Order: sequence, then structure tokens, then C-alpha cells
Amino acid sequence: MMPERDRKVLDFEGSWWLFPGPKDRAIREYLQMSAARYYEAVRRLIDDDDALTYAPLTIRRLRRMRSERLAQIARRTGTVR
Repeated sequence: MMPERDRKVLDFEGSWWLFPGPKDRAIREYLQMSAARYYEAVRRLIDDDDALTYAPLTIRRLRRMRSERLAQIARRTGTVR
């Protein structure tokens, strides 16, 4: 069972573009948390099986984005195998 706050974070991440204004302002207004805490929660939830069950499309999108970022970093630093 996921805590309500984690569900709210996932719900927000799945539809943040619907909120008016900048994302960091919407995070503060909707979730009452700082952007730093929000992204900390998102990074933790990416690998959480309960989060995948609750919001599979959002979690898969976040995992894909993370993999793409890591691949870009690896290419830039020459650590690609």
C-alpha cells in the first residue's frame, strides 16, 4: 500500500502540464512541498514496484527518460561499452 503523498506525487507527475504556470510553482501549490523534495520522491518512486502498479505509464516514462539521460552522459564521458 502506497502512502497518499506518493500517490499524489505520481498523479501530479502524470499530468503536471495541465497546471498553470511553472512546474515548480505547481509543485508547491498542489503538493505543498519543495521542488527538491518532489524530485527526491520521484527518484525513489521510479524503482518502486507499488508505484509501477499504481501508475504504470508514468513510471515507464520516467524510467525511459532516466535511461536516455544516463546513455547521453555515458556517450559524453566516453564510458559507453
